Amino acid sequence: MPRNNVYATLLLPAALLMGCSMDMQMPSMDSLWPSFLDKEPKISGPKAVKIRPSKGEKANQPLVSVGSPPTLNSTNFIPPNITPGQQTGTFVGQKVRMLRSELKRMQSEITRQNNSLQQIRGQTKSNAQLYHKSIGSINSRLQVGSTPGNPFLVRQWNIGQQQLSKIDGDIGKMNSLANAVSGSSTMSSYLLETTRAAYGITGAVEEDHRQLAILEDEVNRTVVLIDRLLNELSEDIARQSAYVSNERSNLTTLSLAIKNGELLGSSLANRAYAPRNNSSMNNRLDPVSNRSPLVVIRFDRPNIQYKQALYTAVNQALKRRPDAGFDIVAVTAAQGSSARITVESNKAKRNAEAVLRSLSEMGLPLDRVRLSSKTSRSARSNEVHVFVR
Repeated sequence: MPRNNVYATLLLPAALLMGCSMDMQMPSMDSLWPSFLDKEPKISGPKAVKIRPSKGEKANQPLVSVGSPPTLNSTNFIPPNITPGQQTGTFVGQKVRMLRSELKRMQSEITRQNNSLQQIRGQTKSNAQLYHKSIGSINSRLQVGSTPGNPFLVRQWNIGQQQLSKIDGDIGKMNSLANAVSGSSTMSSYLLETTRAAYGITGAVEEDHRQLAILEDEVNRTVVLIDRLLNELSEDIARQSAYVSNERSNLTTLSLAIKNGELLGSSLANRAYAPRNNSSMNNRLDPVSNRSPLVVIRFDRPNIQYKQALYTAVNQALKRRPDAGFDIVAVTAAQGSSARITVESNKAKRNAEAVLRSLSEMGLPLDRVRLSSKTSRSARSNEVHVFVR
């Protein structure tokens, strides 16, 4: 990144930070351009200092996929043994025998469901390992520097995306299994109620009630086992769903890093845990008065490399205040004739739109960003200012 082109405020106000990720359509650019003319933003507070150019290997940023995938539960759900009973020759004895047969059938179904669960868990772990292997290979290459759009990294990215899709498919299998276990849970509750109701049937002998008590205990333990199985499935599904969602955001950011040939960091969407106050989004007043810009990008030469510095500054802002919004201001140098200023204004707006697209690719939700434009008599070239709101 050329020197004297990208500036960022390193000391931010104590209330800055983080955004949430969702897929959004790019709004119409014409509707995003209120114009604020002549008045310069008043620079106050922390001093703006230069961010020096930094390559991927020097960028002290987290890898796109940090750590390991969420740990799956590991319980092996084995139904309790069923105690055999003796025939008493009574109607209640026949009822107990029928209930015991229903319990055996239900436990066989639970055993099949448990086997399916263990198989899915094994597949998910294998797919996650292959996914992180592909992403780790990309991260390692980007950390030491790479060429923009490296085809090897593109192939690895495609493999990673395929593996993440397989993990998503495993979540679908877990959901189907959870539905089946819910059916078993309903059946087990019904069987427990029927067993308890059998105590009220007349014509029973003491042996019938003794066997009913044993059967009730075994049914009750089976009910608890099924509830635990369902709870662990729900936990696994929730964790894996959140994991896949975050990794999809990271893959989007990683694709931008591959395109640029340098590592940025994890998606800004992964910091999206604080609710956004949308009332401030409706404020159409001048968004830049009396505020120091977070980032100043000077477009005084072709191919300004600003994305690493932009990511670092916005990422730090979101660490300090997760619900922060951002204003992107296209600054036109008010030099030359009116026609020239008009041409330069269009260029400045296109530069601001490029910055907006970069933030979107980094995972920042577009509902947190506003575009505006202004002219400046002191600017020597077109600039883009980014402010924290």
